[in-house]
Amino acid sequence: MKNRVLFLKILGMNKRDFLLCFVSGILLILSFPNFDLEFLAWFALVPLFYAVEGKGVYHSFKLGFFTGFISFLGILYWIIVAVHTYGNVPLVLSGLILLLLVIYLSLFIGAFTFLTRLIQIRSEIQTIFFTPFLWVALEYLRSFLLTGFPWAYLGHTQYLNLPFIQIADITGVYGLSFVILFVNATLFGVLHQWPKKTFPLKEVAITVLVLLGFLIYGYVKMKHVDREAIQSASLRVGLVQGNIDQSIKWNESFQLETLKIYGRLSMRVAEDKPDLIIWPETATPFFFQEAKEFQPIVLEIPQKTNAFLLFGTPFYKIEGGKVNYYNSAFLVSPSKELIGKYDKIHLVPFGEYVPLRKLLFFIESSIGEGIGNFKPGKGTINLSLPQGKFGILICFEIIFPDLCRRFVKDGADFLVTITNDAWFGKTSAPYQHLSIATFRAIETRVFIARAANTGISAFIDPKGKILQQGDLFTEEAMNGTIRLMKEKTFYTLYGDIFAWICSGLSILLLGYSLIQNRWLSFGIR
Repeated sequence: MKNRVLFLKILGMNKRDFLLCFVSGILLILSFPNFDLEFLAWFALVPLFYAVEGKGVYHSFKLGFFTGFISFLGILYWIIVAVHTYGNVPLVLSGLILLLLVIYLSLFIGAFTFLTRLIQIRSEIQTIFFTPFLWVALEYLRSFLLTGFPWAYLGHTQYLNLPFIQIADITGVYGLSFVILFVNATLFGVLHQWPKKTFPLKEVAITVLVLLGFLIYGYVKMKHVDREAIQSASLRVGLVQGNIDQSIKWNESFQLETLKIYGRLSMRVAEDKPDLIIWPETATPFFFQEAKEFQPIVLEIPQKTNAFLLFGTPFYKIEGGKVNYYNSAFLVSPSKELIGKYDKIHLVPFGEYVPLRKLLFFIESSIGEGIGNFKPGKGTINLSLPQGKFGILICFEIIFPDLCRRFVKDGADFLVTITNDAWFGKTSAPYQHLSIATFRAIETRVFIARAANTGISAFIDPKGKILQQGDLFTEEAMNGTIRLMKEKTFYTLYGDIFAWICSGLSILLLGYSLIQNRWLSFGIR
């Protein structure tokens, strides 16, 4: 008991606030894959709102930070698996890396509760119905600050709730986070005012209307997308999931066996006569450009199958007298010609390169096996097939909505994402990664073909529905038909305007609160 009291004193909160914040954190964890209890997200933050009610700004920050710490620790626990088990980083240091990332992300939840109470106190605005704007502004900030990490957004919890999430083709995933936060605020308002025998009728009415609007739009839009898909040209695609163990992936003695596995699975998908066969990220664990003994083995696959072959491979180029490495994807025609190449643009910090190299001079190279530090590609490049164009997202890139939309805006008729999620092991990370990809399909209204080394390979339609998916840590040879979509969405054309509006209104509201407080201090109203 004494230890528990001491622990709470260190945290600077009482037992009630601790339990409320803890409950919010747990509810958020359970809302995400692979628990997939997405309905919990609609009231997950109500306990947190109760905890910060009437508190000072700094105490509110601590409460929000603690909620964020619990939730992100439960959602991102797999970082230790990726860094320690497969990155060969000592367990203690791996735990420290996870801790630093969780602390960083928790600052955003702390900032949310801090700003909420600051605006309430200094502007005398007692309602919390302005909070969705703050939440979206902070999620948007997280998408690009320090290279960005738009993972585990509140809206991502609803990837299985198809009618509700169709609005993402206008607002992006931020619109979904906005409405979920708005419902949380409404529920808190109802419960908070219930003992006072009052009822926030106007706020409840607005919430109901917004939800109905989202659902009506969703059902109408899904029918429209289905009609458009039926009228669009089709493409047969084969996905190959080699299930190459990360511990032996870069072992030179296993390279030939790796190619045999991919060759065997490619011949299996070839039975369905695909137009395009896709292998995962770094499917060839060697520099294809110089591997004279392995090149014929790879090039005979498109020739034998009479299908184009897309595969991931490391690539190097001598630039300015220095050797630069790239994480790339090659497209080969049935006549064995290399007709396209894409170099990954958005690299994984510490996984593919070391950021702030001069400052972090003591870190010699990234934790990724096989190569070391990669260089980013120079821009988005769509590759061409006789039927149409497609954009490629390599691994981590699929979580960045603005990057994905640029491919489609530049003419891509569908998207391909290739990844090596073996790093995550048998954790919830591969499921979370796949769930995020569904929003890219909705935002741009294109089909997505996903080839993953150890899973989860999948086909996703423009409604965000996962049409087919393989298992985790199994060999897969999947065939599917995708459609070449031509219509450009509002989000494709204009990007994160909704997030910009929320950010702008948040800044104005914060500025007004600070100025209003100054006026009041001078007796001016």
